[in-house]
Amino acid sequence: MTTELRRLRNYINGEFRDAADGRTIDVINPATGEVYATSPLSGQADVDAAMEAAAAAFPAWRDTTPSERQKVLLKIADAFEERAEDLIAAEVENTGKPVALTASEEIPPMVDQIRFFAGAARMLEGKSAGEYMEGMTSIIRREPVGVCAQVAPWNYPMMMAVWKFAPALAAGNTVVLKPSDTTPASTVLMAEIIGSIVPKGVFNVLCGDRETGRAMVEHPTPAMASITGSVRAGMQVAESASKDVKRVHLELGGKAPVVVFEDTDIAKAVEDISVAGFFNAGQDCTAATRVLVHESIHDEFVAALAKAAADTKTGQPDDEDVLYGPLNNANQLTQVSGFIDRLPAHAKVEAGGHRVGDKGYFYAPTVVSGLKQDDEIVQNEVFGPVITVQSFTDEDQAVAYANGVEYALASSVWTKDHARAMRMSKALDFGCVWINTHIPLVAEMPHGGYKKSGYGKDLSAYGFEDYTRIKHVMTSLG
Repeated sequence: MTTELRRLRNYINGEFRDAADGRTIDVINPATGEVYATSPLSGQADVDAAMEAAAAAFPAWRDTTPSERQKVLLKIADAFEERAEDLIAAEVENTGKPVALTASEEIPPMVDQIRFFAGAARMLEGKSAGEYMEGMTSIIRREPVGVCAQVAPWNYPMMMAVWKFAPALAAGNTVVLKPSDTTPASTVLMAEIIGSIVPKGVFNVLCGDRETGRAMVEHPTPAMASITGSVRAGMQVAESASKDVKRVHLELGGKAPVVVFEDTDIAKAVEDISVAGFFNAGQDCTAATRVLVHESIHDEFVAALAKAAADTKTGQPDDEDVLYGPLNNANQLTQVSGFIDRLPAHAKVEAGGHRVGDKGYFYAPTVVSGLKQDDEIVQNEVFGPVITVQSFTDEDQAVAYANGVEYALASSVWTKDHARAMRMSKALDFGCVWINTHIPLVAEMPHGGYKKSGYGKDLSAYGFEDYTRIKHVMTSLG
């Protein structure tokens, strides 16, 4: 007996459609390793249709007032709350995440973020009108950029979709959004919900693979390309977008340093850092993956962190005792396992370091010590439930180690010394510095990095402004 697979479809110009040529991709539940759905493998004809719909819808959506767009976004937020159970179910099949944590840690911030951008729609600011040349008055207009091609990742499919479409729609843009090929289900459901609220063509969803994303970015219609993903993917998007000078918004990888000084409350730091490192199976570009601890407390800290890892549980979505579920796909399991398999002789696996079970893509919470700054696992993003530990001797060495990677998204400092915390927050070359905490995000504050972590901001008024363009209007008073 065979179970019929669910059929996911693109959402273009207010209607659900298969790929024009009928091609599909199998979608796998990472908690079971089994195929549960198919989704379209969209090609050029599908991209053309979505871009045409978004372009046709843009003039009318652009000309809506901020208050009208606010009302629409508030309706979307309300609808997400009302359909929360459906969204959670889709996301759990997408990712294998724990049901309880998806309900408590994702739906509330998503709804809050949509409501934030609903308010931001009415709060755009610019220079006041003024006379900067005799007989002339200048004013500044902030306008939507146009059609936005957006690519969301597989680690937080729902939330990253919100981070993409909410500021874009609030600013008056129209959207063509592509979820990851491994996690399309919740985004397709979002299309059903949003499509019942916005005019047709304003919000479109294209399923597909890397080539689909490339075709979206290279299409002549979008004025802006936005991606959350790997450094490699970001570089490809930037290169493709450069061919017709599109605006680009990149939120890429991370390798967050967690700098722990000798005056830290070790028990509290270990508890918080282990959660921030292992949550979502470490598949978070801000995860607390790279601990730098003062040599005087190194051994005590490592022992406590290893115990915390051993006490952390991974498992099936309906198990309420688990902190995280599986890695997202078979390739990611291979990548994480490979980092551990290739560890140098001087490294020591203090906890974990192995796959859990033979069903799904689960990996044990892992702690690795004895590492050097130039080791592969220190320099490159693992994107799994793996925390590395290095020791440092003084503040200068801590800063050198922390900044000594190609990523610059997030970091944290753990100390009771306020002056030291302020010095470190200045010295650390990262888009975010947390002090005595790691990973909290709020809609009002920006998220984004430097170096190979990309450019542009998500969340906050800064993220909203990224989806606008500035126009100078000068008029003669004569």
